[in-house]
Amino acid sequence: MVPVLVLLAASGAAGLGERMAAVAGQTPGRIGAAVLLIETGEHAAWHGRGRFPMQSVYKFPIAMAVLRDVDRGKLALDQPVRIDAAEMVPSTLHSPIRDSHPGGTAMTLAEVLRYAVTESDGTASDVLLRLVGGPARVTAYLEELGVRGVRVVTTEREMSLSEPVQYRNWAQPEEVVALLRLFWQGRGLSAASRARLLEWMTVTGTGPKRIRGLLPQGAPVAHKTGTSNTSHGLTPATNDVGIVTLPDGRHLAIAVFVADSPAGTEAREAAIARIARAAWDWALEQR
Repeated sequence: MVPVLVLLAASGAAGLGERMAAVAGQTPGRIGAAVLLIETGEHAAWHGRGRFPMQSVYKFPIAMAVLRDVDRGKLALDQPVRIDAAEMVPSTLHSPIRDSHPGGTAMTLAEVLRYAVTESDGTASDVLLRLVGGPARVTAYLEELGVRGVRVVTTEREMSLSEPVQYRNWAQPEEVVALLRLFWQGRGLSAASRARLLEWMTVTGTGPKRIRGLLPQGAPVAHKTGTSNTSHGLTPATNDVGIVTLPDGRHLAIAVFVADSPAGTEAREAAIARIARAAWDWALEQR
């Protein structure tokens, strides 16, 4: 397949696309990336319309859909949510809730959301899908926003049962940065819900060597990672998507997906960090 290099809008976009291509060429596996300067719309992408497994990246649109129901009064952040032992995800998946409360527990919806976004808890994610009415409701919400290249189809538990299932939850990098832009602009959520989700995405400790990895220390990054297990020498998904605040107050939406890679963790995460740094340098050149 011929690599797809998309260079849209103007000056400097070609240079950023070439930098993305260079990183992709040095990293085994499939890389899809998109970068959007939110305030101007300038952007570039590498395999931006390819389909990549999201893994926990999909907790970002799931959280958006749940918070939309909060905004509409269908759910409440302070409502108690019961999580039974049967709802805990298997031990092969990351779940601090399961580890701390294997017999079940109860917490507020706000706590479940925080676990899902900040700690990337698989149990919390599946509980949110139950409360919002299932994966199809999340995809329908995205389509209402005009985002058709992000598909939420299965639960975390379902993904744990068979490796190919994870590919059913896919995203196109260009559509992810479009969603990030809508989110930043306040589309689809109230100001309070947007601020709350941004905070959770900013304080998360996951993926420090990905988008954050090569940026200046202290650069504000609101992001959501996604990572699969490694099987038979291949890692299906090593991802990071988010919004970076530049020193002059402008904002970059970045989405990088590294799929089906035989490379080690360090190399996969370095590819994401290098593309994010290239985007940072390119954006500063656009002033």
